[in-house]
Amino acid sequence: MSTRRDFLNLTVKGSATAAAAALLPRGVSAQVNTGNGRKMNSTENIADSNSGIPYKPPFRFGLGGVPLGNEFAVVTDKDAYAILEAAWSAGIRYYDVSPWYGLGLAERRYGSFLHNKNRNEYVISSKVGKLLKASKTSTGRELFPFSPSPNDVTFDYTASGVRRSIEDSLQRLGLDSLDIVFVHDISSDNKLLPTSWQEQFEIALKGAFPELTRLREEGVIKGWGMGVNTPEPILRVFSEADPDVCLMASQYSLIDHKNALNQLFPAVRKKNASLVVGSSLNAGFISGSPRYNYGKESYRIPVEFLEKRKNLREVAANHGVDLRTAALQFSAAPDVAAALVVGASSEQQILADYTSMQTRIPAEFWAELKAEKLIEQNAPTPD
Repeated sequence: MSTRRDFLNLTVKGSATAAAAALLPRGVSAQVNTGNGRKMNSTENIADSNSGIPYKPPFRFGLGGVPLGNEFAVVTDKDAYAILEAAWSAGIRYYDVSPWYGLGLAERRYGSFLHNKNRNEYVISSKVGKLLKASKTSTGRELFPFSPSPNDVTFDYTASGVRRSIEDSLQRLGLDSLDIVFVHDISSDNKLLPTSWQEQFEIALKGAFPELTRLREEGVIKGWGMGVNTPEPILRVFSEADPDVCLMASQYSLIDHKNALNQLFPAVRKKNASLVVGSSLNAGFISGSPRYNYGKESYRIPVEFLEKRKNLREVAANHGVDLRTAALQFSAAPDVAAALVVGASSEQQILADYTSMQTRIPAEFWAELKAEKLIEQNAPTPD
């Protein structure tokens, strides 16, 4: 009788090769730093390296799955596929998703689009820690009122939960492999955890983390890390386990970046690891949305953030710079940022984000931001 382990062990025997140039601002090298001093072109297969160097996504820009899970509003299947088609046509080849986004809705949409694509041409990351189960009495609408998902969610950071979560994701996606797995939302901002985030972290320390390392060694995945909205879990995992890359959401933006810059980035460098940066617009706040980050209280925007956004807009206007473009490039600039992941609720939005990554911003704009103390003096900026 086959087991889940048998199933998973058959899924991946080498996969993603970089099939398109990474999306970077002009003037930034399109080569990938492998971490051993050698520069590797984005078309080389760094995924199959046996060097022991922590895995990094070979594409610098990716499409995130939050909007396609109907987090903020209804996105129809037709519109979701149009977004994915626009991203693919533009050359975007990194896709990030999660069982959590719409309680399975986003994964099903990504899978419906990607399962007919050549698996060697793109990289996909998903998350573990939340198991889904369909129920006629599902309370999922309380969490995602715009998603038609019939699923309830159970938090599970054990070894067996990780295996089950990956298998379930592969079935929803219709794929045979994941490239990166992020342990999702073991963080102080997650009010849905059954116990404190520290207690859940201890469960993951004994269960999820060593199991993901085994999965990496078996070739089932290429890399793993944390996917959280606060720095403490990432700092802990770097000191207590052996992750490759972590998803740092809502922590490095034009609005809020001091802590990540001065506390988190040094730990990442010391580990020779990297970060995927998410929510560089603070869930659309920088580009004008009436919310800051996520959750039921996202409409409660601190006054100092509103004032800072106003000041950032004024400087951007003085230099003829689109603030959204500047925010995306700012979050992608640090040396530890392996990739930037952005969400999009329309095909026009993802194409605009793609264009932003190719747009030159004058150095004088960044200099004025530092002179006005709107960004930290040691914050890296695009060339």
